[in-house]
Amino acid sequence: MTAADQLPSRRLPAWCTAPWLMLLLPVLYSLMDTALVARNATWWQLSLSALAAVALFWRRRFPVTVFLLTMPGSWVEFIWLAPITAVYTVAVERSRPRLLIPCGTLFALVSFFHWPLPDTPIDLSRASALDAIQSVMLAAGPAATGLLARTRRELAARLEELTRGQERESRLLAERVLISERGRLAREMHDVVSHQVSLISIQAGALQVSTADPAAATVARTIRELSVRTLDELRQMVGVLRGTGGPLPDAPLAPQPRLADLPRLIEESGLTAETELDPGDHPWPEAVERAAYRTVQEALTNITKYAPAAVVHVRVRARGGRLRVEVRNEAPPVRPSETLPGGGHGLVGLRERAQLLGGTLTAGPTRDGGFEVRAELPDTRS
Repeated sequence: MTAADQLPSRRLPAWCTAPWLMLLLPVLYSLMDTALVARNATWWQLSLSALAAVALFWRRRFPVTVFLLTMPGSWVEFIWLAPITAVYTVAVERSRPRLLIPCGTLFALVSFFHWPLPDTPIDLSRASALDAIQSVMLAAGPAATGLLARTRRELAARLEELTRGQERESRLLAERVLISERGRLAREMHDVVSHQVSLISIQAGALQVSTADPAAATVARTIRELSVRTLDELRQMVGVLRGTGGPLPDAPLAPQPRLADLPRLIEESGLTAETELDPGDHPWPEAVERAAYRTVQEALTNITKYAPAAVVHVRVRARGGRLRVEVRNEAPPVRPSETLPGGGHGLVGLRERAQLLGGTLTAGPTRDGGFEVRAELPDTRS
């Protein structure tokens, strides 16, 4: 790499390539060409030359008409810039041979048979041959340049289309890989978790039938009901992970948890809880109610793991268009000797869920040795 390659590339200012400037410049240099060539001409010759320059304002919309308007001025005076620009525009905007070839031929003939015509328009001399070559080059040069510019523009459009196609294909490939990975994850989740939860449900059912202790039978029934509910939710989640956007074909979609299900959730947790459920009179959006339910559920699950003997305070209140959820446990009298494993992903997921709804979630220890989870969820309809 040379030193010149390492220098930062300099781009022209935006105004240098502005559409209005690109439209105005050919008119200006054509008028200058007219002023230099036809300054000693008669008024009608000067008028035809000026018409050829001014007509370039409409060259992109009416390229053939503008080209024809430049021919009289080019015939009576040796103005070249206006007709050259007109031929170039015809090649760019109307590149069909049945239009471009007649226009180029007409310009070459007008340039060769210039006004006033001599007594012998064609003579076999070196000067006539040079004039003919010059006339052909004046017509062929801008026509070829215009075709090249049009080809370049079409290639750029085609390249952009190919680039968009490649980006779309890359997205589709990434989606296929994601669907495949989700399917693999769904299979692993179904094979491992479903097997373990099924065993728990079977053992709880057997204990419920065989035990004579009413308290043990009640606990076994609760365990079995929770296991069956977990299996239902697992089957729905597996269906979503498989990319179907819903549950498995033989698993009907269960109703999503709402605020009305919180008393049952708190009761089934087996914890000593003081509750204050006042979500207000108006119904909350489904996503907000589901987020509040999941917040309480995750908080109770963590308390069950780490402080099962602690007193729990659950408050769900409406405050100024926001739903405030607070779950706090006091310091446990006895710490459990063994706790269930956890990776902290539950609180992370709850925080992300709250942020998606435009709310906040905080969690941390309290001064008295307990732990508190607090979420504020806005009404997404406002």
